[in-house]
Order: sequence, then C-alpha cells, then structure tokens
Amino acid sequence: MGYRVVVAGATGNVGREMLNILAERQFPVDELAPLASRKSLGTEVSFGDTTLTTKDLDTFDFTGWDIALFAIGSEGTKTYAPKAAAAGCVVIDNSSLYRYDPDVPLIVPEVNADAIDGYSKKNIIANPNCSTAQMVVALKPLHDRARIKRVVVSTYQSTSGAGKAGMDELWDQTKAVYNPTVEVEPKAFQKQIAFNVIPQIDVFMDDGSTKEEWKMVAETKKIVDTSIKVTATCVRVPVFVGHSEAVNIEFEEFLDEDEARDILREAPGIMVIDKREAGGYVSPIECVGDYATFISRIRQDSTVENGINLWCVSDNLRKGAALNAVQIAEVLGQRVLKKG
Repeated sequence: MGYRVVVAGATGNVGREMLNILAERQFPVDELAPLASRKSLGTEVSFGDTTLTTKDLDTFDFTGWDIALFAIGSEGTKTYAPKAAAAGCVVIDNSSLYRYDPDVPLIVPEVNADAIDGYSKKNIIANPNCSTAQMVVALKPLHDRARIKRVVVSTYQSTSGAGKAGMDELWDQTKAVYNPTVEVEPKAFQKQIAFNVIPQIDVFMDDGSTKEEWKMVAETKKIVDTSIKVTATCVRVPVFVGHSEAVNIEFEEFLDEDEARDILREAPGIMVIDKREAGGYVSPIECVGDYATFISRIRQDSTVENGINLWCVSDNLRKGAALNAVQIAEVLGQRVLKKG
C-alpha cells in the first residue's frame, strides 16, 4: 500500500523535478495529483512513463491525501498549506514561509531527520533554502567530530535559483551580447547577469546583509546547532543550474585535512572529488542531475588555529529543493505514516 501524493506547483522548475525524483526513487505512490494555478491549468506533466494533467490548486480538496509537496512560493503557501494541513495532509513546503516557525521542523534528512517528529504541531514540514541545504550536509559530520565555532561562506548561485525567469534572462542576455541590435534589460535580477556576477540575492536588510545571507545564518543554526556563528556573502553567477560555495570552517578542536576528507567520504549524501591537480574538483555543470553534494578542495587554513577550507557544489533544483523534499517524504513515510 502506497501514498496519495500531491505536488503543488507541478509546472514549475522545482515541481517538475519533484515529479522526476518521486519516479526515479520509486517513492510508493498509489495516486498522484499535480496541481497548478489556473493560468497553467490543464498543462501536461510527466511522472515516470505517465503523462498527467494538472488540476486546479484553488479548488482542490486535500481530504484523504497523505503528503503534499509544495513548490508555489510563500504567498501561495500562506493560502493553501493551512488548508491541506487542516484536511490531514502533511505539507512539505519548499518556500521560506515556515522555515523559522518554532512549531515547524526544518529538515535536511542527512543532518536532523529526528526533528521530523515535530511535524504534528502544524502538520507542516519546511524545506531549507537551497544554499543552506547543501552546506549543512557537509558541516554536520565535521561538527560531530570537532565542534564548529564559525563558518564563513561565499556562495556562487545559479540563475535557476530565481526560477524559470532567471534562467530565461541569462539565456536572452547571452544571445544579446552577440547581437548588438537587441537589448535585454534586467528584470529577474538587479543588473545584467550574462558575463557578470551580482553580489545581491533577495532584498537588503538593515545591517547590510541580504535576506539570502540572513537565511543561511538562521537556517544553519536551526538545523545544525544554535551556537555556530555564520557569516555569508551570496552572489548570483551566470550559471543555469548548480550552486557552488567556498566554505571556511573554524573548529573548537584541531581537525586534520586528511581526517576531514575521510569523514566526508563516509558521510551520507556526499561525494568527495578532491585531487590536487588541474580539474581534480567538481564544478557546477558537472553536478547537474545528480543527487550528491560534491566536496572538493579540502585543505587546512593556516590563518586560524583550527581551520579547514572546502569547496561545495550541488544541483540546487535537486538537493537544494526537490530532492530534499522527497527525502523528507521518505523519512516521514518510514518513521510516521508507515505505508508502502
């Protein structure tokens, strides 16, 4: 016996990935309902070898459905997640709306799967920010060994993090560079993204940080350990899919780079590719379509007493969003709902 599963936002980048991953990982689905807004109503989507037609999110009755994967943004989630939860359907939400709610668990299964037990307070589970998800997968096993004091991270985030509009803008602006008669003004981003980098993701806050940077701080504390100090600089780069991060970690105890490498090789969800030669590391284009978070460039930081540097790359539409949501559903099924 399997689950009755809803995917809300099934026509978007993340929603389509959720459908792909549910099929790839053979999640036990008895029935699947792809939902979309009325402007996308009737659009066909693929689920494995099956083609499904989207249903109207606005009128959908969640009664009798087990799990709903939400990829509709905070505004839509604010309206529809409470309705689904009240109907007895457990919501796994990809937006930022519930991430900082103390009554909603924020889950990365490789890191804090036990926290899922708190879902029953609101019948909602939050999926973390894409840049946070891949980083904490790398931080947790190192923290367990040597206790992390401080993290300094610089991100290099792809345009797919801003949705289809962001990817389209990179594509259109790149073509326009070679056609001087065409000009593509920035809409999805604050400045031209083609052949450029933009040190702003989301809005600025009073302290000069952007909201994306604040998210990484708050979410790392909630998922891993409230005592960890985090400072982030988040940058949008002209890449279609795949987020990269340069991470500097300061520990309470000394951790040798070779031991750190061995720990990460054994950690769930991680693939270490770390050869000290030209090309002996993973770049974002190489991680697309993969489940793993890739770690490279592991080395001692001699400027602090107990420091390690590393390079972290992952498919943001997968581990940063859709894959993590499906993994949460798997944990929920195994530990709580116990079907399939």
